[in-house]
Amino acid sequence: MKHDILSGLTVGIIALPLSMALAIATGVPPQLGLYTAIIAGIIAAIFGSSKINISGPTAAFVVILIPIVQQYGVTGLLLCGLLSGIILVFTGLLKLGTLIEVIPYPVTVGFTSGIAVVIATFQIKDFFGLTIENFDGHYLNKIYLIFSSMSTFKTPELLIGLFTLFLLILWQKTKSRIPSALVALSFITVIAAFLNIYFPYLNISTIASTFHYDINGIQGNGIPPVPLQFSLPWSYLNPEEINLDLIYKLLPHSIAIAILGALESLLCAVISDGMTGNKTNPNKELIGQGITNMIVPFFGGIPATAAIARTVVNIKSGGTTKLASIIHSLFILVSIMFLSPYLSYLPMASLSALLFVVAWNMSEVKHFINIIKVAPKNDVYVLLTCFILTVLLDMQIAVAVGIGLASILFIKRTIDLYSIELVNTKLSIHPDIPENISIYDINGPMFFGAAQNALKTLLNSNENTNIVILNMQNVPMIDMTAMVALKSIVDNFKSRNKKLIFSGLNERILKKLTKAKFEFDDENLKTFNNLKDSIDYSKSII
Repeated sequence: MKHDILSGLTVGIIALPLSMALAIATGVPPQLGLYTAIIAGIIAAIFGSSKINISGPTAAFVVILIPIVQQYGVTGLLLCGLLSGIILVFTGLLKLGTLIEVIPYPVTVGFTSGIAVVIATFQIKDFFGLTIENFDGHYLNKIYLIFSSMSTFKTPELLIGLFTLFLLILWQKTKSRIPSALVALSFITVIAAFLNIYFPYLNISTIASTFHYDINGIQGNGIPPVPLQFSLPWSYLNPEEINLDLIYKLLPHSIAIAILGALESLLCAVISDGMTGNKTNPNKELIGQGITNMIVPFFGGIPATAAIARTVVNIKSGGTTKLASIIHSLFILVSIMFLSPYLSYLPMASLSALLFVVAWNMSEVKHFINIIKVAPKNDVYVLLTCFILTVLLDMQIAVAVGIGLASILFIKRTIDLYSIELVNTKLSIHPDIPENISIYDINGPMFFGAAQNALKTLLNSNENTNIVILNMQNVPMIDMTAMVALKSIVDNFKSRNKKLIFSGLNERILKKLTKAKFEFDDENLKTFNNLKDSIDYSKSII
C-alpha cells in the first residue's frame, strides 16, 4: 500500500502539468485536462481490467481533437467524447478487443510518429512566443502561419522555453527518482514570476495571462480553484441545436476517437503486462475506458485513454494495484483546490517544452528508421502512408486508411500462404498413377482471395484427365466465395463428364459443403477421408 501511495504521488506530479499542457495543445482551457485526469484515473481503474494503467488525457488524442474544437467548440468535443465512450463499451461487449490488439506494428508506428510531428510543430508558436491571431487550419496552413510570423518571436519566451527544455533533458540523464517535470517547471515558474513582477515589460506569457474563467459567477485568470462541477455536455447548446444531424456530423470524429483510444489503451496494456507479468483482459479494459469517456464529459473533461508514459512511471515507482491510479487523481484534485494560483504562473513556453519532450518520446524514431531499413516493402509503404496522412491530412482519414491497409496486407499475406500444386509425380504412396488421373495438393485457407486461383488452375487442367483429386487435408477453412468457386468447378466437370474427388476434408468443411448442396453421392462427385482411398477408388473405376 505504501508503494502504491508513493507511486500515485509521483505519477500525479508528472500528470499535473502534462494534463494542462495537453488540454492547451488541444485548444481548450488547461483545467479541462486536469478534470480529465481526475475522473479518468479513478473510473478507468475501477471498471477497467488493468491494475496499473494510468488513464487521462494523452498526446495521441491531440491531433484528432484539434479540428473538433475548431469546428464545434468545447461542447462538440464533450459530445464526441460521450459518443466515443458508448462505442468503446459496445466494442468491449462484442469482444472485439482481441482484434484491435493485432493491428500491424507499421500502422501504429505510422500513427504515433505522425502525431508526434504534428504536436511538436504546433508547440513552436508558444515556444517562440509568436503572435498569431487565428492559429487554425490544416497542417500546411499552420506551417505557413508559423514561418510568416517568425518576425514576431519574443526572446524572453524563447529563452524560457530553451532553459526548460535543457533542464528536462538534463534531469532525465541524472536517473533521479524525482520527476524532471517537477524540477524543471518549478524552477522555471519561479524565474518567470520574478521576471514578470520586476521586469513587467518582458511580458512572459503564462497560464494566468492566457486563460480566463467564469464559473458560477467566480471570475479570474489561470486555473479556477474550484473542484469538479457536474454539468450536462450539451448544456451550452440551444434545444433546437441538439438533433440527429449534429450526431451524424460528430459520429465520424467519435469513431476515430474510439479507435485511437482503443489502440492506445490496449497497447499500454500490452506494454504494462510485459513489464509486470500481469494479464489484462482487453475487452474488459475497453469497457472500462468506454465508461470513463461516458462519465468524463459530465465534468467538463476531454476524451481520455490509458497513458503509456505515466503507466511506465507507475510501474517503475513501485505501483502494483489500482490504488496508485486513484491516488494520482486525488493528488491532482487537491492541487486544483489549493495550488491553482501558483499553477497559473506556469509559462506557456515551458509547457511547450514539456510537449516537445513528450513528442520526442512518442515519435519512436529508432523503430521508424528500423522498419524502413529492414521491413518488407509493403510494411514500409503502410508505415509511410499512415505517417503522411496523419501529418498532412486528417487523423480520421489516417485511421480509416491505416486499418484498411492493415486488412489488405493481412489478406495478401494469407493468399501468399495458399498454394495449389499438381503432385502426380511426387507421391510415394502410388508411384503408378494413370495419366488420366490428376492429383492436386491444396494448402492454406480457401477464401475469397484464393478461390479464383483454384478455379483457374482446375478449369485449365489437362483435357485428357478424367478424374481430378483435390487433396484438402491441409485446408483449415473455407468461405462462401471459395464454395461458390468449387461449385462452379463441380458443375463444369459434370458437363464435361469428368469426376471430382475431395480427399481429407475436415469435419467442419465437410458440413459446410453438405449444407451448400454438394451431392457427394453423385457419381461425378465423391469424398474420401484420405488420399490413398481416393486414388484406389479412382483406379478402380477406370
